[in-house]
Amino acid sequence: MMDTMNQSLSVAPEASGHRLDACLAGQVPSISRSRWKRMIQTGLVLVNSEPCQPDQKLKAGDLITWTEPMEASEEILPERIALTVLYEDKAIIVLNKPPGLVVHPAAGNESGTLVNALLFHDPVFGTLERAGIVHRLDKDTSGALVAAKSLRALSELRRQFKARETEKEYLALVWGHPPDRGRIETQIGRHPAHRQKMAVLERDGREAVSNFEIVERFEETTLVRVRIETGRTHQIRVHMTHLGHPVVGDKVYGRARRNTAALQPDRQMLHAARLGFTHPETGKRLSFEAPLFEDMKQVLESMRS
Repeated sequence: MMDTMNQSLSVAPEASGHRLDACLAGQVPSISRSRWKRMIQTGLVLVNSEPCQPDQKLKAGDLITWTEPMEASEEILPERIALTVLYEDKAIIVLNKPPGLVVHPAAGNESGTLVNALLFHDPVFGTLERAGIVHRLDKDTSGALVAAKSLRALSELRRQFKARETEKEYLALVWGHPPDRGRIETQIGRHPAHRQKMAVLERDGREAVSNFEIVERFEETTLVRVRIETGRTHQIRVHMTHLGHPVVGDKVYGRARRNTAALQPDRQMLHAARLGFTHPETGKRLSFEAPLFEDMKQVLESMRS
């Protein structure tokens, strides 16, 4: 990924009336004019603390500030990895993340991640912290995920997620038969004995709220729709296990579950089916539905038959 370095300059009287990109290229020749243009268009350059355009005419005394990406010692490389794009414009991209795809590189998963794929899809993601990704899905959880393509969009999307102004709806196939609907309000934190797992805690955890309703019942399992108000790590998996109905295929929280179902999926049957938020630049309310992937569709067909 890339670190960043903040810099600024004040427009001299002799530069008044000049284009922004031309002025910057003249003042800081170590960065090409074409790169300055990309940085301006992706929100890395501000004039008097406001977003700007490459052809903006400057006035004496204008304060130009910019965030210059600089390569870290171990830069993440672009990789040609297929993406299912639900929507894309100059500010955001919304994807249907497939199961098995890790979002961020980490120990054991240094390549082949969603970040690698985004960097190949559009170099603009290399100019943004965490490649513009503002929320995460587990490796084996599929579904809708949004990433920003400009600094302004990244900041606004982060604000919306923190302020709980987004709508996140999942489909989960769980063991057993939970009530028709319910609300789960707990604290979630690290498991006191198994630190790689999360757990419902009596105290010293973080607030976690999930609302669920039944979509379809089967002989041994139930398809539920879960709307989460918070975004804690493994929240739905932990909450459904706490309720006594772990997610089918969950090898971490549902491992001890005994069942007689013929089909045993290779991953947890959890899918981010819908994502709603306000467009960070237009202010329009958006909602995206992500179709199920084939493996989960096949499991559901097996349950129905």
